[in-house]
Amino acid sequence: MSDPRNVAHDKKVKQEKAHQETPGMGAKPKKKKRAPKAEEGGATDDANKPAAVPEKTRVEQAPGDYEKSQAVLSKLKEMEFHSRANIEALAQLSLTIEEELKQREFSGPIGDVYAAQDGFHSRIAELIQSYEKKIETLRPAG
Repeated sequence: MSDPRNVAHDKKVKQEKAHQETPGMGAKPKKKKRAPKAEEGGATDDANKPAAVPEKTRVEQAPGDYEKSQAVLSKLKEMEFHSRANIEALAQLSLTIEEELKQREFSGPIGDVYAAQDGFHSRIAELIQSYEKKIETLRPAG
């Protein structure tokens, strides 16, 4: 699997090339979706239809926002990966300091660093989940 940073870079290069190939062509305005007009005649079908539940509200976005958001998500996931590696390294160092070197005066401070890293890891994992949900609203239709 290729590096997500390379994928994001390739997409950006393609977008820039496409933009350079069409000089003078401004961004096309997006068409707004209109809700169907309710009939004023009566509620014959309304009683039989379940309440309309919006699937996912699409957010108006500038061209390329989805791709940029994907790059941000990729960077967040990379940070989460390194955070997990840091937690594992801190656990190993803690064992080394306490058990092998018998330097127990450092077990408290390294435990504090471990707790801070674990807190960071938990928070970034939550952020990734919520950001993934946000990106789904930015996904281009089609």
